[in-house]
Amino acid sequence: MFGAGLIESITDGAITANLASNSSAKSSLGISGRPNRNGNDGRIARFGWKAQNPSLLIFSAEAYNVEMGITSEGFPIERDETASCQFAGVPNDVTPSVRQISAINNFANFQRFLAPPTRATSFTGASSFSIARGRNTFTNIGCALCHTPELSTNPKASVASLANRTAALYSDLSLHAMGPGLADDILQGAARGDEFRTAPLWGLGKRVFFLHDGRTNDLDVAIRAHQSSGNTKFGPSEANRVIDNYNRLSDGDQQDLLNFLRSL
Repeated sequence: MFGAGLIESITDGAITANLASNSSAKSSLGISGRPNRNGNDGRIARFGWKAQNPSLLIFSAEAYNVEMGITSEGFPIERDETASCQFAGVPNDVTPSVRQISAINNFANFQRFLAPPTRATSFTGASSFSIARGRNTFTNIGCALCHTPELSTNPKASVASLANRTAALYSDLSLHAMGPGLADDILQGAARGDEFRTAPLWGLGKRVFFLHDGRTNDLDVAIRAHQSSGNTKFGPSEANRVIDNYNRLSDGDQQDLLNFLRSL
């Protein structure tokens, strides 16, 4: 959740403009992608594995409700309406008074102001030169076409500390079809069962498990898992040709790329 406030402050226009950029390079590699738009007002959602939530407040309220069963003014109906299980006639979390805010609002604000992760210039086993080479390779083989290195926040954002900032998130915040190998068959918003938001890579070096289901702690395995042929239910992964490029790299170039990712 570090840097989430910057992600929230990126405009829909910045996301759509970035998605439309480098169209010939994306097309040549079979990359398309699309935003997950909110069904009510058409805004681009950007939080969650499938970019199903448009704001940190809704993301927080949904997490409280789905993960912990805590209802709120945003999600007031119990998920299980069995009469014998109902002990509260009002949502569990409400705004106490005009001078206070609810726990869910406080939780959203906490996330909103977490500073983004900082990059490492070097670390044990990886020199700054290796990291720099890996950064170039990341771009050259096509990873950066989905994992966009930087997006700018709204210059007129209501929170001054989040306005006109560069978010080095390494994501386009858009949905991409990843094929049956990664498909979870879960539909959220407009996202289909094989579509996922491009995961932001900042902070990757601090993570232990990778991919939406935490299936591996091996970064190389996680990269290769982006490749998947289609089947009768889902089409092929948009990342297939990029992973072909990765597989053709020398061992040294692959290690440089891994070192770069670990530096984020």
